[in-house]
Amino acid sequence: MELYSLTGAQLAELLKQGKISAEEILSSLSLRAAGKEDKVKAYVRFGGKLESLPAEGAPARGPLSGIPVSVKDNICTRSCNTECCSRILSGYRPPYDATVISRLKSDGAAIVSTKTNMDEFAFGSSTENSCFGPSRNPWDTQCVPGGSSGGSAAAVASDEAVFALGSDTGGSIRQPASFCGVVGLKPTYGRVSRYGLVAFASSLDQIGPITKDVRDSALLLNSIAGYDPKDSTSVNTPVPDYTACLGQPVKGMRIGVPKEYMVEGIDPQVREALLRSLEEFKRLGAVCSEVSLPHTEFAVPVYYIIATAEASSNLARFDGVRYGFRAADAENISAMYSRTRGEGFGKEAKRRIILGTFALSHGYYDAYYLRALKVRTLIKQDFEKVFGEFDCVVAPTSPTPAFKLGEKMGDPLKMYLSDIYTISANLAGIPAISVPCGFTSGGLPVGMQIMSGHFREETLLKLAYAYEQSAYAGSRRRPEL
Repeated sequence: MELYSLTGAQLAELLKQGKISAEEILSSLSLRAAGKEDKVKAYVRFGGKLESLPAEGAPARGPLSGIPVSVKDNICTRSCNTECCSRILSGYRPPYDATVISRLKSDGAAIVSTKTNMDEFAFGSSTENSCFGPSRNPWDTQCVPGGSSGGSAAAVASDEAVFALGSDTGGSIRQPASFCGVVGLKPTYGRVSRYGLVAFASSLDQIGPITKDVRDSALLLNSIAGYDPKDSTSVNTPVPDYTACLGQPVKGMRIGVPKEYMVEGIDPQVREALLRSLEEFKRLGAVCSEVSLPHTEFAVPVYYIIATAEASSNLARFDGVRYGFRAADAENISAMYSRTRGEGFGKEAKRRIILGTFALSHGYYDAYYLRALKVRTLIKQDFEKVFGEFDCVVAPTSPTPAFKLGEKMGDPLKMYLSDIYTISANLAGIPAISVPCGFTSGGLPVGMQIMSGHFREETLLKLAYAYEQSAYAGSRRRPEL
């Protein structure tokens, strides 16, 4: 079997036994990407280079030593540009590494010195809003890979990456993981440092892993999780070994199925895949019951008020003065500001800045933003009530499988509804994971989402791993590119 097709855990074991070298892994991935990248376009300015590999014969520094990790274009790396796939940050190379990058390097991981594609500033659900052009779904290159971490998900699904980092503000790890048939984990807000993540919506953003299987997600989370004094929202709570829970029995676990998620609008094949998964959980000894999250219907409007308001504030810093793109030949400073932002931001970024500025403007702050914050609290309380009785909530990751390129670009509201099942976890700050749970008749992957209470990633990983091993016996179906 080719090295590029193996998981991180499998490669780590072979490295430990001395059967392969880090250079051989790099060579295998580089050849794979060279043959597939013209179809998938998962990377930005693909070069296939890595930062320093462990020296020949050097002792391993951690379980990820010598294994390459691909990185989304909004996570700062001092070795290469971080542009958020936006013209306004063209040419920007950070003078520092994000905390997650520093921690991966400390564990010996090799960082791919180019970035994975994404929607500009993480604004989107399809990776069609990138200034570098869209990525494509490896299962059907006429379809989107999801977004905004679509490049990361497509790279892992097509075996152009062992595993990757993404960011999740309203589902941007889980939804593309679902569309591409891989595993995507959004940790609890505050579990993983946001230092060095270019902000979209600061109260919602979270970095997390996209991997080929659940064990790799646990391995990657082990490396990046933990308190960081550089991030004021980082929570100082102990980090367990997330691999220790894998393989534990799930008999007697209580699973809630929200009735609000199984409503009109969900694709019948997605519904059927989820129902089959629930039967698998029952076979494993878990108890599945219907629950209610009554404020679910307000999640989308609440999210798009809060997220756009925070985005408009965060993106005010991009003005052509300090870094990135600057419009040429402006007659004065005011014109330079307006022309830089007008030429530098894409259509979706401008739309969200305008929406957010309106929501925060005088006379509308109380009516929109403040009210949205109050409803956000109600959504959070819905989950707290359910998790007082249940271990997890299981639901679809997305209401549909991957859709065609261009299908929703003309209807922003229709695009926003792609995240209807993932948004609530960000609003509540809880962890959530998407795992593959089947395929449509057309051969497109379907994802199942598992959510649990704050800092209960072990519960998610235990249940997801049990399902993965039971339903697929560790096997992985691959797209035929």
